[in-house]
Amino acid sequence: MSTLLYRVGRGAGRHPWRIVALWMVAAIAAIFLNSAVGGAPDETFRLPGAESQRGADLLEERFPEQSLFTSNVVFHDDRGLTDPAVRRAVELVIRDLAAGPHVMDVAGPFGPASTVSADGTTAFATIAYDQESTTDAMLASADAAVAPLRADGVEVAYDGSLGYATANGEGGTEIIGILIAVVVLAIVFGSLVAMSLPIVVALLAILIGTSTLGILSGVVAVPQIATVIGLMLGLGVGIDYALFVLSRHRQNLEAGMPVPEAVGHANASVGLSVLFAGSTVILAIVGVQVSGIPMLAMMGWGAAIMVAVTMLASLTLLPAVLGILRIRVNRLRIPFLRQRRDGGGLTSRWARTVARKPAAYAVGAVLVLVALSVPTFSMRLAFPDAGNDPQGATTRVAYDLMAEAYGPGTGSPMLVVLESEHGPLPGGLAEEVAAETARVDGVQSTSPPTFNAAGDVAVVGVTPTSSSQDEKTSALLDRLRTETLPELVDGRGLKVQVTGGTAMTDDVSQRLQDRMPLFLAVVIGLSFLLLVVVFRSVVVPAKAALLNILSIGAAYGVVVAIFQWGWGADLIGLEETVPIMPLAPMLMFAILFGLSMDYEVFLLSRMREQYLRHGDARRAVLEGVGATGRVITSAAVIMIAVFASFILATDPTTKMFGVGLSVAVLLDVTLGRMVLVPAVMTLLGERAWWLPAWLERRLPAVDLDTETVDEADTSLLAAPAMSRAGTAHDVG
Repeated sequence: MSTLLYRVGRGAGRHPWRIVALWMVAAIAAIFLNSAVGGAPDETFRLPGAESQRGADLLEERFPEQSLFTSNVVFHDDRGLTDPAVRRAVELVIRDLAAGPHVMDVAGPFGPASTVSADGTTAFATIAYDQESTTDAMLASADAAVAPLRADGVEVAYDGSLGYATANGEGGTEIIGILIAVVVLAIVFGSLVAMSLPIVVALLAILIGTSTLGILSGVVAVPQIATVIGLMLGLGVGIDYALFVLSRHRQNLEAGMPVPEAVGHANASVGLSVLFAGSTVILAIVGVQVSGIPMLAMMGWGAAIMVAVTMLASLTLLPAVLGILRIRVNRLRIPFLRQRRDGGGLTSRWARTVARKPAAYAVGAVLVLVALSVPTFSMRLAFPDAGNDPQGATTRVAYDLMAEAYGPGTGSPMLVVLESEHGPLPGGLAEEVAAETARVDGVQSTSPPTFNAAGDVAVVGVTPTSSSQDEKTSALLDRLRTETLPELVDGRGLKVQVTGGTAMTDDVSQRLQDRMPLFLAVVIGLSFLLLVVVFRSVVVPAKAALLNILSIGAAYGVVVAIFQWGWGADLIGLEETVPIMPLAPMLMFAILFGLSMDYEVFLLSRMREQYLRHGDARRAVLEGVGATGRVITSAAVIMIAVFASFILATDPTTKMFGVGLSVAVLLDVTLGRMVLVPAVMTLLGERAWWLPAWLERRLPAVDLDTETVDEADTSLLAAPAMSRAGTAHDVG
């Protein structure tokens, strides 16, 4: 593998314009195809196998008029909405709304099922669409319909997909992360040319990656959050990977290597670490497939695509650009800044400090991480609702108006779907179900049943007394499904299912809790096996997995303390406490576990390299930390800056990922890489590199023989456990 990467790097250095041309063609093709066949983000949510999904599918097939793709249009006027003139104006609005694109039906607010509040100041109409995603034409039609009311001083707000389509798209927060990256890279390299390379390479890779996701959107449902997370992750790892390769390339130039050889050796050494680190990230992220949730799986694929493209760019495009620049890579020196080198200074002194009392430092770091993890045990999973949206957002206005006028459960109804197995439903049965359900504790009201044309499917709306994210609502759902409804339909030839948005989100939470053990086993297991192959050790991968879990647990604790408990929420612009989004823990674990392995691979690769040279495990730890500590810290600062920039977004979910990812990287690089890794590796000594002989014989033979690259320069290679000759130093 080292030989292959060496040849790729040297070839790119010798024939750079060919590689650059290929990347430019790929970028142009991706942009063109995205504009030609790419689709818009699709927030369609499905949960195969869940009761809520079965109920939704039944309605879509047998009772499409009861579409789950609904949005409420809320009207409020302190003057009252029951005045004949006002009522007539609202009725005209309802007529115009019904004529909009993709509208199946508009219900309310007047008539037998009136939605006018008791004081007459608030009312709402429910629009049923034939698709979940809201297009610009649908939004424009709704805005045009309500414009006369707004002009007359009536407050109008939207919820649902119509409301979220109204919100201005957020973006640009990542610019802050890029600016901080510029500063860090300037300090590291002291050159405008060198400073710009990691950013340019990462941005080009991200352009191709986002265009690829756009192309996929034309074929499969790709949610907007998949692109946001992919952008967040791709920008961070893209700059980091390029930083590592560029740093080693410049060291090779200083050692007197010709440019093609310098970039080839950089690829064979650090590039190999990039390959394995990136592969670990991809494996971890793709592990979310076991969730059985298509939207979450697509988030994983989106992030994996971004990482794969940025990794490939660091190993091919960057070497080509370095081949073009040649020694000009160090041009345009920044005044008062000089090139900084690894291999000594503060990181070496710190490593020696930790090595003097490794047990004390290890225990101290573990205690801090455990303390930070404590809030994790009170984590409550629930989807944030519109009540968590920023003040002034139309969805928040609609939520507040409806909650005040009708109660907090109005915006989170459940749908009880009754299906007859033998022709039309028996007369009065649906009405009986509605009446009995209304008497259940936690139910505010039920709607009169509605029937499909065949009369064999009926729907009863159930409004809870609590909001969708309240634990009481989840308990009510469970009680309806396991007690009330089964007793009502027992022996009557009926099937009953509870669906709707509230039921769907509750089912998602349960699905994720059920699949979490399998997910953890897959992610940790695959990463462990990969690191066993890379490092030819079982101790190092086990240690890495345990330390990563500690760091991630601490990051979870910080997220719970801020978002669920409200500690320091004002500091990040969070207006309300929010529950932890059910999708977040699994996806964050995948990303964070992979990223933690990133720095683990870079650091341990250098330790392994030094150990194979002289066989002194303690010395290898000191040299490894000293040689990589500064560049890893610089890379981590960039990663933290990129992730933290997303905290500035208004969406609570985006904030949650920004906080969780940035805190995790901070803890990992400080307490993890700079304290726990050197402390534990010092304590383990040569035992860290132990591999049973029987396992050694069964492991796949990976071409990591660096001696074939250039025997005269093997000292410059940084491959972890890269030579078969190195196995002679293994203990055991």
